[in-house]
Parts: sequence; C-alpha cells; structure tokens
Amino acid sequence: MTDSDVAERAFVLAEMASDDSVTMSVLAGREGRFSQQAPLNDPPVTYLEETEAPVFVLTNGKRGIGRGVKSNTIAPDSDFRTVVLVTGRRTLCLIGQADGDSAISVPHESVAAVRHSTGFRKHRLVLQTPESAYHCWVHRKTETAVLDEVTDFVGEHTVERPEPVADDEAVSRVMYRGRPVARDATDGSSDDSGDSTGSPAGETEEEFTVTYRGQPVDRD
Repeated sequence: MTDSDVAERAFVLAEMASDDSVTMSVLAGREGRFSQQAPLNDPPVTYLEETEAPVFVLTNGKRGIGRGVKSNTIAPDSDFRTVVLVTGRRTLCLIGQADGDSAISVPHESVAAVRHSTGFRKHRLVLQTPESAYHCWVHRKTETAVLDEVTDFVGEHTVERPEPVADDEAVSRVMYRGRPVARDATDGSSDDSGDSTGSPAGETEEEFTVTYRGQPVDRD
C-alpha cells in the first residue's frame, strides 16, 4: 500500500468506528494513542484483512504481550510500542520490534473466557484459550469503560466449543536461551500491576517461578 492508500483506509476505518479509541493517526502508524512516537515498523492498518475493521484499539508502551503467563512477554524494542486491534473477527496484537513487527492473532472463536483488570500503573486484557492465555497490557490512561466494552464485545463473539490457537502449545512452553525451562506453580495471589479487578469467581490465574539449572529466571 502507498502512503496515500494507508492514510485513506485509516481515515475510512476511523470514521466507521463508533469508539474513540480507533483513530486515524494510530491506524496509519503516525503515532501511538498516548505517544507521538510511531508504534510499529508498518502501519497497523496494513495488518488487517481487506474486509476487516477495528472496533477498539488498545496500546501500551514497553509491557508488550504476555503469552501463557503474564510475565512471559514479547516486548517492543527501543522506541516502538504495542498496538492491539479488536475487530469483529479477532484480537490482533502487534508488537514493534527492530527486525520486524511481531503479530499475534487470537480469533474470537478460540477464546474460552475473557476478562480485564485495572491497576494504578497499567491495565490488562486477558484472553483465555483452551490451551493457554494471552495477556494484553494496556496503557493506564485507558478508561475502564473501554475495557468493559472490549471484554463484553469479545465475550459476545465467543463460541460454545472454542478451538485452540495454532501456537497455543508453543505459548505454553517457556524458553530461556533457546531451551525449555521448568515452571514451579505458586498460589498467584500477588500481582505487581496493582489490579483492582480480579478473575471471575472460582477462577484462579496461575503464576509461575521459572528456573534454569536450578536458579530462578527473571522474565520481565
């Protein structure tokens, strides 16, 4: 797509969207919603299918996307950021990296449960699939009402028998220096994000201490 094509499509999609989180500037890759810095190598709009439109856009700075457990993250490099596009088909997570943006696509039909939590420093949207989970960190300035709407929207598009995401099995394995490491489950009672909204009743989010050759590994 040429620059003019990108700008035109970003403008049209932003005009179509009912939520203010969807802006032309973010879709066209000109700046992040809460930053003047271009978030990705390629404009977010170029990652959408021809007939796909964003309903919500969420962003964060350096936290990236947690895969499996929240601290096992893919984080943006340098001045890049993270953009999460919630469309009628999927949640598309885009992480800006120096050697090319990383993209994680979670179709709505693969989501078994969705929830969000809020904190003083950051918020989080969690997509639970049959085999794993995806933790989308969200900028602290994002209004709780937006997170409520996103959670409801994704929840309304889930199916009775969700299918695993293609890389769920890989997400469930934690790697360190290219090798799998052991995970020791803890009670998961603490959360450094200062979340004020917990998991649904009866649901426990499992945290892990990762060890490599008997020593704990810092994954943040």
